[in-house]
Amino acid sequence: MKPEEVRKYPPVVLTEAERELYFENGYLLLERFVDHEWLARLRAATNEFLERSRQETRSGDVYDLAPGHGPAQPRLRRLKSPDDQHEAFWEYARGVMADLARDLVGPDVVFHHAKLNFKWNDGNDEVDWHQDIQFYPHTNYSSLTIGTYLYDTGPEDGPLGVLPRSHEGPLYDLYDAAGNWAGSLQPPDVAKLPVAKLASLEGPAGSVTIHNCRTVHSSPPSRAAGGRPLLLNSYTSADAKAYMPHPQPSSHAYAVVRGKPARWASHDPRPCPLPPDWSGGYTSIFAAQAGEQGRGSRGE
Repeated sequence: MKPEEVRKYPPVVLTEAERELYFENGYLLLERFVDHEWLARLRAATNEFLERSRQETRSGDVYDLAPGHGPAQPRLRRLKSPDDQHEAFWEYARGVMADLARDLVGPDVVFHHAKLNFKWNDGNDEVDWHQDIQFYPHTNYSSLTIGTYLYDTGPEDGPLGVLPRSHEGPLYDLYDAAGNWAGSLQPPDVAKLPVAKLASLEGPAGSVTIHNCRTVHSSPPSRAAGGRPLLLNSYTSADAKAYMPHPQPSSHAYAVVRGKPARWASHDPRPCPLPPDWSGGYTSIFAAQAGEQGRGSRGE
């Protein structure tokens, strides 16, 4: 659904000014949006899986483990599909987060995926410049991702950084010069980015970041002592239909969380690059950008 169509419906949780900022810039930061009760529930669930990961020795369908992970020093890089792993994550995704998405994509909202990412102070947790939609192309560009900072996140914690208004710019090729999926912009394109305009989305615990699927973004490595968890939930308007297999569908993938299913697909005339065939699964963007081999070399 296009912004001019979304504007026909009054916002539920955002102000009209906040909504317009998102449409104009391709991102939004809402400080202290999440209340203390929800933060406590999400932190408890997060800590539960961090502890469980101590017994894991290799990445799989639930845990993506960073190099150096072990029982004494767990380095969980990603909890996959947290909406399937703990009811608190799914209740959160289909609750106020779905209301946020409704204000920005229209009254009919589809859940696409969730992930819980961690950053550790080991120098290997930088996320290079990329856009999201190349990982899961749809018929239009309504898709967005909502991030929740579970703890205070400052410049030392590797916060999300976005380039304002880049959602109206080009879509970049995320393959390397040899034609291999890299999951990030290549040096010639990075050299042209207006990085001086970077907006670093820092905020206290409970802050929420929102960015459009075309927005160019990255995050620097963490310099903090502990892991920085970031809970991410992605949604689309119901009239956005996927071109490719879902990278990693949970049991809630494509669930209608607000409104009703679409009877017609909406097509944006701007083309979108296609990723590899994800039907065999993948690990994470961290593995792709680090050049790790096997299943870990594929995907966001």
